[in-house]
Amino acid sequence: MIWFEKYDLEMLNGLRNANMAGHLGIEFTEIGDDYLKARMPVDEKTKQAFGILHGGASCVLAETIGSVASWMCIDPSKKMAVGLEINANHLRSATDGFVTGICKPVKVGRSIHVWNIEIFKDDDKMSCTSRLTCAIIDKK
Repeated sequence: MIWFEKYDLEMLNGLRNANMAGHLGIEFTEIGDDYLKARMPVDEKTKQAFGILHGGASCVLAETIGSVASWMCIDPSKKMAVGLEINANHLRSATDGFVTGICKPVKVGRSIHVWNIEIFKDDDKMSCTSRLTCAIIDKK
């Protein structure tokens, strides 16, 4: 297990109150030994003007899952995880239902974490693949 301590979904979902993840309806759904899953509705808050999932919303889902995963790997009383770089390749459009992201580590180091996040539509077809780099900094 890569996590600093044992976390549960209720606790993680409590982190999304009064921030972008809550506004977009992102919900954590599964914690594995070395992965984290969350889903997001494809609705009026996450679609662009032409009725498909906004690429920025996919990036928000990816960064939310990856940043929380980094936070779960560190001692939060001493360190913070902050997004340093994100990229995304949008492979298929989504028009309804949910998209689900699964985040897995590439590297969990002392000062840098790199995560792969793959986002799937309800039909299990990949709609986006993303990579997030987080810097691990001292808490001020």
